[in-house]
Amino acid sequence: MKKENIYKFLYAVSLFLIIVFLIRVGIDYFNYDAFNNSAPFYAFVLERVVEFVLPSVIVFIVGIFWKRKYQK
Repeated sequence: MKKENIYKFLYAVSLFLIIVFLIRVGIDYFNYDAFNNSAPFYAFVLERVVEFVLPSVIVFIVGIFWKRKYQK
């Protein structure tokens, strides 16, 4: 892979993390039982945001900087 095209790979990783986030939140939604869980559902969503969306944003920003570095 050329260094000029690494940003495309980083964008794909970022998109993959967002898709996994949506799938995982969907699974958490179907498995959530308000009677047995003391934490509200948004606590599970916040956990998944830190787990998937935050790294996705970081990878996306690195991809933007990488694209600017090799775009001339």
